[in-house]
Amino acid sequence: MAGNSKRPGAVRKPGSKKGAQVGTGGHRRKALEGKGPTPKAEDRPYHPAHKRKAAAERAAGRTAGGARRGQRVAKSHELVVGRNSVVEALRAQIPVSAVYLAAGIDADDRTREIVAAVAAQNLPVKEIRKPELDAMTDRAVHQGVALEVPAYSYADPADLLDIAAERGDAPLIVALDGITDPRNLGATLRSAGAFGVDGLVVPSRRSAGVTATAWKVSAGAAARVPVARATNLVRALQDYKKAGCFVVGLDGHGETRIGDLELATEPLVVVLGSEGKGLSRLVQETCDLVVSIPMAAATESLNAGTAVGIALYEIAQRRNR
Repeated sequence: MAGNSKRPGAVRKPGSKKGAQVGTGGHRRKALEGKGPTPKAEDRPYHPAHKRKAAAERAAGRTAGGARRGQRVAKSHELVVGRNSVVEALRAQIPVSAVYLAAGIDADDRTREIVAAVAAQNLPVKEIRKPELDAMTDRAVHQGVALEVPAYSYADPADLLDIAAERGDAPLIVALDGITDPRNLGATLRSAGAFGVDGLVVPSRRSAGVTATAWKVSAGAAARVPVARATNLVRALQDYKKAGCFVVGLDGHGETRIGDLELATEPLVVVLGSEGKGLSRLVQETCDLVVSIPMAAATESLNAGTAVGIALYEIAQRRNR
């Protein structure tokens, strides 16, 4: 019938330009809609970054138990990467869960020392492919070697008094207030080990913890000096005072010199603040006394490790008289 092609519902041939097809009313609106943000390079199948990501995932594979080989170490562990760092960590004999070596790693003095130390300490070694090690270390400059370090087991602040009681000496404890650099914590541990400190106390939040870096800087002292974590440092200091300890703050503005500290032979908690801010207000108010280290220039300051070393030396001198 003539004119049937123009009645409603008539279907045009594909590609026909004579009017819109039935059900196409929203096509133009959809064409104007945005397609969202541009995907990341690694998520675009045609991009080289996507191919590299897929290759790394294939290389990682899966173990028989379903865990991905080459996965990141769990949060309960930390990785020490790079040949120099690994050598120093092994020399300090920090606890090691596993040693990862890239297959075909080139031999030099450092790798030979690493292999010798691993054999001497009877450490578990895992040889893996470089893409796996890249994935484990978030593509850090690992130089073909990494150590897996277990999480540190912290003591309770009250445990440090028990340690002092077992030794039969007047307690000597160091508390750190606002020390966020693990290298300063490691240096403090080293000084604490040298002068017979019963233990360190650090806040649970906004404070450096015993990481692989702290272990390395402590030169093994972290294995001998326990570190306790306090949920509330002020409350922990108050508990020490109730137990019979004197709390002495170390600050550049203290009126008493550390060499003149008469409380040195008493049960003592020495509190050290950060290099920039010093002791926090509440911690300073909790202290029985604030002492200082005399210096030639008032504008100079000492880092935490150096300051606590000097203070502990002066205390040891008075205790040994």
